[in-house]
Amino acid sequence: MLAAVNSAGIKQLTRAEMRELALLYRQVASDLSTLRRDETAQTYTAHVNQLLARAHHIIYAERKTSVIRLFRYLRDEYPEIFRRNLAYVGFSVGLTLACAALGAILTSSHIEFMRHILGPQMIATMERHEMWTQSVVSVAPTASSAIMTNNLSVSFVTFAGGITFGLLTLFSLYNNGMMLGVIGAACHHYGMSVALWSFVAPHGSLELPAIMLAGAAGLRLGHGMVFPGALRWKDAVAESGMEASRLVSGTIPMLVVAGCLEGFFSPSSAPVWLKFTVGSLLFAFLNAWLFGAGNAKNSNTSL
Repeated sequence: MLAAVNSAGIKQLTRAEMRELALLYRQVASDLSTLRRDETAQTYTAHVNQLLARAHHIIYAERKTSVIRLFRYLRDEYPEIFRRNLAYVGFSVGLTLACAALGAILTSSHIEFMRHILGPQMIATMERHEMWTQSVVSVAPTASSAIMTNNLSVSFVTFAGGITFGLLTLFSLYNNGMMLGVIGAACHHYGMSVALWSFVAPHGSLELPAIMLAGAAGLRLGHGMVFPGALRWKDAVAESGMEASRLVSGTIPMLVVAGCLEGFFSPSSAPVWLKFTVGSLLFAFLNAWLFGAGNAKNSNTSL
């Protein structure tokens, strides 16, 4: 039936054939969940998953996206997608933290290193014990929009870097981690740690995980390009690209919320304890969503 649609288009299918295609889709999705539990059936698993991907595109191509459907996707399907790619997420988080530690160590042992990385203007601001974010509050609406755009751009570049066999993704994770470590150590050197982390805590609890998730998506794409397995190379790229796109999709609402917080709340004069509390609650909610939401029924039908 898929071959017939590819050759003559979906309009040549009758209503009964469309119902049959949807029924077969659900049956094959159930078969896929069984195959995934059998380590000796990896070749069949890849083939069946590819069929499901093709059928999914046909069945849901004309379905209009609604707010309710988007909410259900984020609530039920995305956490399963996240957990399915937990190995890539773990590598992305580990690499970022390792680079942050390296940046902090290099800055602490060689003060000139931070001057080279941060530049004279930021260093001069720190020497006056001023946060470079103080000007954000006065232009909060404009700044919030610019911050969202910048964060989305960084995440997209980190994700899209997977097309370079993951090399650009790795560099982006290295750069983000290094900057985080250098700035953290520099603020500690000038006695501004509380000012820095109270600023980062509210929005960083969502922004930093979102960028790491984008990195995980880029690594998923790059892995499919380098290690196609039993699939043909173009099929492996298509499959990994689809999975990576789903993984990165959940970062969009995270970055929108983070951009609003960074533009309005993080640089404000709100009490330090309140900023840390907001950041902690958001991070706890994020973990509850990613690790606790979703269900097995939805995971059987997700590709």
